Amino acid sequence: MITTQFKQSESFIAREDRYGAHNYHPLPVVLERGSGVHVWDVEGNQYLDFLSAYSSVNQGHCHPRILRAMQEQAQKLTITSRAFYNDLLGAFTELLHGVFGYDKALPMNSGAEAVETAMKLCRKWAYRVKGIPEYQAKILFARGNFHGRTLSIVSASNDPTSRNGFGPFMPGIQQIPYNDAGALEKVLRTDPNIAAFIVEPIQGEAGVVVPNEAYLPTVASICKKYNVLFVADEIQTGLGRTGQLLATHMSGGDTKLRPDMIILGKALSGGFLPVSAVLADDEIMLTIKAGEHGSTFGGNPLACAVAMEALQVILDEALAQNAAQMGQVFRDGLETLASETPVIKQVRGKGLLNAIVIDSDEASPLAWNLCLKMRDNGLLAKPTHGNIIRLAPPLVINEAQIEEALHIIRRSLNDQTK
Repeated sequence: MITTQFKQSESFIAREDRYGAHNYHPLPVVLERGSGVHVWDVEGNQYLDFLSAYSSVNQGHCHPRILRAMQEQAQKLTITSRAFYNDLLGAFTELLHGVFGYDKALPMNSGAEAVETAMKLCRKWAYRVKGIPEYQAKILFARGNFHGRTLSIVSASNDPTSRNGFGPFMPGIQQIPYNDAGALEKVLRTDPNIAAFIVEPIQGEAGVVVPNEAYLPTVASICKKYNVLFVADEIQTGLGRTGQLLATHMSGGDTKLRPDMIILGKALSGGFLPVSAVLADDEIMLTIKAGEHGSTFGGNPLACAVAMEALQVILDEALAQNAAQMGQVFRDGLETLASETPVIKQVRGKGLLNAIVIDSDEASPLAWNLCLKMRDNGLLAKPTHGNIIRLAPPLVINEAQIEEALHIIRRSLNDQTK
C-alpha cells in the first residue's frame, strides 16, 4: 500500500497545469522511473504498471537490450533525413519483411502518422490499380474505432470528444458497425468506389471490444471478393500483446490471416522513441513514388537500431507466448473477482489486453475512483469511456506479479464498496 503522501507530486502537477496544454486528464501520479513491470513516482512509491503506455512498453520499461542499442547508435549517428541513405534502414525493413512476410515497409514515427500513411496508400492504390475514378475513392472504418487524433483520422471517428469543434471533416470516409461482416458486404456490394476497410482487430480505446472469431476471416474474404484492401491497425494489438505476434494471427485457424496492409507502432520501439511502420506488398506500396510521401525523422538510424532490437526482444523472450499464458491466468482471476462483487459487470480480453466493465453509466465517477484506490494500493490503470478500466501490463509479467495485481484489485474493490 502506498503510504507516502503526494506533496512533491502536487508541485509537478501544478507546473504542468500552469504551462502545458490541457488536452489530457491524467491520473494524479507523477512518475520518474521504470523497470520491467514497475514504475516509481517522485516520492519513491512503487507501482505495477497496468497500462504500459497503451502497449508501448510490451518489452517492459527500460529493457536493457533496447537501452544498449539506443545508447550505442546515439553515439554514432541519429538522423540523416531521407535525402541520403543510412546503413540501418535496409536492415530494419529487411527484418520486418522476414518476420511479417510483406514485400515492403514504410517507416514513420507516431501511430497516427502510420494510419495517415495507410490512408494515402489506400487512395493511391485505388486510383492506380483498382481504377476508381480520380478523387472518388472511399475508405471504410468501424464505429467505435480509435486510430489517432489527426483531422483525417477523427473524420473517421464517431467519438464526440475527438470530433466536436474540429470540423469540417474529410470527405470520402464512411463508418460501418464493428463486428458486423454483413454490414461490410452490404456496402461493398452497392458501392464500387470503396478502396479499403481499416479496422482494429480488437478495439482497444473502445474498451477492449473483442469481435467474434469468424469476424476477421469473413472480413478478409469479403474484401478479397470485392477487390477492397483489408487493412489491420495493429498499433495497440500487435507485437505480442494479444498472445500472438499479431492479433490477426489469432483469427486465421491453421493458416494465419494475412491482411493486405498492417499498421504497427507503439511497442515497435519498446517505448524508447516514436517508431511506426506500414507493411504491404509491392502492388500497394509502390504506387507511391519519390516525393509523394515522407517524414524527416521516419526511418532514421537511431529509430531503426532501437526498433530492430525491440522486435528481436519480443521474439527472443517469447513474449507473445507469455502474454497468452499470463493473460489466461489474469482473466480467470478477474472472472473470480466478478463473481464476488456486483461492481464488475463484465471481463473482456485476449492475451494481456484486458478490461473490466464497471456496472455504472459512463458519467459515473465509480471507475475513476476505483483507479484512484488501485493507485493507492500500488497498481496503475485508467478508465476509458468512463466505466471501463483497461488492464494491460508489460508482457514480461510473471505469475506472481499477476497474483499480486489481482490481490490489489480485490483490495481496491473492497475499499471502494466500504
